[in-house]
Amino acid sequence: MDHNNLAELEQQLLAPSLDLIEDIKKIQGDILFLGIGGKMGPSMAKLAMRAIQAAGIDKKVIGVSRFSTKELQQELEDLGIKTIACDLLNEEELKKIPQVPNVIYLAGHKFGTTGNEDFTWAMNTYLPGMVASHFQDSNIVAFSSGNVLPFVPISNGGVSEERTPEPVGEYAQSCLGRERIFEYFSKKNGTPTLIYRLNYAVDFRYGVLVEIAKSVKGQLPIDLITENVNVIWQGDANEIALRSLLHCQSPAKILNVTGPEILSTRWIAERFAEHFNTRPIFVNEPAGTALLNNASECHRLFGYPKTTIREAIDITAKWLTQGGELWNKDTHFQERKGKF
Repeated sequence: MDHNNLAELEQQLLAPSLDLIEDIKKIQGDILFLGIGGKMGPSMAKLAMRAIQAAGIDKKVIGVSRFSTKELQQELEDLGIKTIACDLLNEEELKKIPQVPNVIYLAGHKFGTTGNEDFTWAMNTYLPGMVASHFQDSNIVAFSSGNVLPFVPISNGGVSEERTPEPVGEYAQSCLGRERIFEYFSKKNGTPTLIYRLNYAVDFRYGVLVEIAKSVKGQLPIDLITENVNVIWQGDANEIALRSLLHCQSPAKILNVTGPEILSTRWIAERFAEHFNTRPIFVNEPAGTALLNNASECHRLFGYPKTTIREAIDITAKWLTQGGELWNKDTHFQERKGKF
């Protein structure tokens, strides 16, 4: 890709596809993002706005978050996204959020779970019950995590939606709790729901690729104990989340979301080494199992992700080489005991 600068690169990567523009026309009513302040929320809401504008339709995008820093709130408002500052765990504040036909639920807690287990369970299981009760007449796309799935041999082709979850550690257990609560309310109230089970979104600012790239560039050792991983470009993951509003159902539909490949950490590191003209340093022997997600149903519904793994590696290498901003929010994809 020939891009003059990082800003141009970012704008091109945020452009909606024709598929999204067509689907946004079919989504009836406004779209509400609960927990918009996280890693994916702002870019997803911006993508929704661009798709709405490209489709030439009238549809509001609303973002809810604590907005502990006002810069993000102002940035979203400047783009035409209506914002509501709210502590979602405060039931009185939650009840004041207006009813909106389409809800994308992004709220959750992961890092800092160890030592703060009660808050993690409150955010990941108690809050979903309050949200599902308040928005029982909406379509809900509820974000979950591939962490609810078991570690499997890398020769198994990943775990599909038919497999019973086996979460390891309290974070993953609370994520399964979130899924079960949304499933319960979907059945109880007939709420059309899709549980969006994601691992791992990658972007030029964060994610598995950035973590491996930083280690290669900085000549830091790369742990191969979990040598295999799934990733999907955040732009593709955002599009799938928005288009999933057309696939909500009761009982809730569970959808695995990731890229089509079972990738090798070693292979990714070697590709970055070519960009940075270095040699990767590897430590530890592979365990032979990994947390791997079979997303064939997702690909049936939405097609394969538009950004390929080699494009994602090239974009990430360029971003790091040119000194682009990084978020330093590591995924800890090599964690095997569920301690986050």
